[in-house]
Amino acid sequence: MASQVSQQAQGSERPSTADLIDRLSRFDGPPELFLVNLLAVQCHLAAAEGGAVLRAAGAEGQTEVLAVYPPVQEGATAPVWLASAVEGSGEVLSSGQTSIKPLHGDDDLYGAQTKRHLVLVPLRSEGGVRGLTAFVVQPANRAGLEASCERIEITVSLLSLYEMRLTLQRRNMDLQRVRVAMETLAAVNEHNRFAGAAMAMCNEAATRWNADRVSLGFLKGRYVHLKAMSHTEKFSRKMKLVQDIESTMEECLDQDVEVMYPSSPQETYVSRAAGELAKKHGPSTVLSMPLRRDGEVKAVLSLERPADEPFELEEVESLRLTGELCTARLTGLHETDRWFGARMAVSARMAVSSFLGPKHTWLKVAAIGIFCLIVFLAFAKGEYKVEAPFVFEAMERRVVPAPYDSELKGVRVKSGQVVKAGEVLAVLKTRELELQLAQAEAEYAVAVRSAGEAKASGERAKAQMARQQARRHMASIKLLQHRVDQGNVTSPIDGVVLTPDLDKLVGGPVEKGKILFEVAPLGEMWAELSVAEDQIGDVKPAMTGELAPVGMPGRRIEFVVERNTPLAEVVDQRNVFKVRVALKGFDSQGVHRGLYPGAEGVAKITVDRRRYAWIWTRKLVNWLRMKLWL
Repeated sequence: MASQVSQQAQGSERPSTADLIDRLSRFDGPPELFLVNLLAVQCHLAAAEGGAVLRAAGAEGQTEVLAVYPPVQEGATAPVWLASAVEGSGEVLSSGQTSIKPLHGDDDLYGAQTKRHLVLVPLRSEGGVRGLTAFVVQPANRAGLEASCERIEITVSLLSLYEMRLTLQRRNMDLQRVRVAMETLAAVNEHNRFAGAAMAMCNEAATRWNADRVSLGFLKGRYVHLKAMSHTEKFSRKMKLVQDIESTMEECLDQDVEVMYPSSPQETYVSRAAGELAKKHGPSTVLSMPLRRDGEVKAVLSLERPADEPFELEEVESLRLTGELCTARLTGLHETDRWFGARMAVSARMAVSSFLGPKHTWLKVAAIGIFCLIVFLAFAKGEYKVEAPFVFEAMERRVVPAPYDSELKGVRVKSGQVVKAGEVLAVLKTRELELQLAQAEAEYAVAVRSAGEAKASGERAKAQMARQQARRHMASIKLLQHRVDQGNVTSPIDGVVLTPDLDKLVGGPVEKGKILFEVAPLGEMWAELSVAEDQIGDVKPAMTGELAPVGMPGRRIEFVVERNTPLAEVVDQRNVFKVRVALKGFDSQGVHRGLYPGAEGVAKITVDRRRYAWIWTRKLVNWLRMKLWL
């Protein structure tokens, strides 16, 4: 059309403006050719000597020339007006307004009026000014210059119409590609077995893209195995054709790109195997493309057709879309349409490869950690210990009762106080006993004096009776004195007071025989453990362990099991068995410093070494055995 417009512009017959615009509005060639034709029409309508289309290139304010009319010969110097248009393009691009500048020639006289003008018209879009057109006009007057500008501005809209037509064509082509891909997918989905679906894929591709042969191969291990070939039901992998096709597919797989033969010199991929296939079994044009699922290549599709019909870019894009839609269905059938053992082997191989691969590092670290923990629990052994609460008990307890009926005068000790043998614990009131003692002493003195007088007078019988009476009064004195001394209640042994404080009973009566104090020796203690009934069977005499008092949790005291009490007791609504243990680690004086009878804590009896899995699951397993009666 460019040659037609040029001929019409230079010929004797001048075409109408409507005819030129109509022809240009129906132009369907490439963009670079459209721009030349647009400039030709604009120059023809505006009577311009030449024109150019320019656009901003880069962020530094540079300008790129897209098209020039009349075309500049290769190697020739650009016209002066084009350089002036490039210099003035920045102002038009920033302001977005049409600019008219005088264009001076070399032969113009100084001060003379300029005949030629440079008209710069901006090209606008939704995003702003994207470029401009520049024209050289030589009008006869000012009115002719304005008319030329109006014609140029009117015809600029033809560029937008052309772009809209290109956009519509691209959309139609996209819809066509989607339709072809969906129809091919529908043909594949009609089959429930892999062989039928693969054959349908190859036959559809051969028909729609005019291919002589379409082959589909799937990855098996490190190699590609041919699975289907268009219009071919049976083939052998020993055939030379099949081997060459598989080599072409592996070449595509190794590079993970679409491989075409013959390829342009600008391509960087290797197409040696594809060239061998095209030469040996052609001549033909070969296209191989990888089919991916989840980003990994699962199969390769290879197409061959006559050498004089190379694959266009639109066809490659349509094939790519078709492959993306059909790959999921084909790979799913390829994995499931096989016998049970093969599916299990593939699943195991995929699991192992996924586990050993580079992805999901932290998940694998966690899995390895869990596996190591399971192995550790299953094979490693540790000390199995029975845990039970305990209380310290004194080996011997000495009670201190009230010696006679009296009143409590005072208490000298507190509960838990360490006392010595003979130390006063409490004092009883002895006022009546002291009065009786004084009376007995007076009567003793009277009897002694009577015995002396009778002896002096020679009355032997009377003296004898007086002496007997004096001895009777002395016995009463000793008894009363003993009872007065018993008013100071003392400790019979060295030890610690175990009874509660008696301060509240001071001044009150006490009955004879009532226990006032309990005193236990410090050095002779043992511990009584309360072992749960589900663990008492594991505890045997002579076993050792350690206990820790509540008051001193950091202190460990060793012990030895002496005996088990074969009678259960209910403590806190559960059955326990009492186990008596002997303590170790006494000091040189045979005592444990800081420990007293009645103190509590936790004890652990060392039974033996058992697996950790058994130790930690023992209670759960026993509970299940009881519930399920195993």
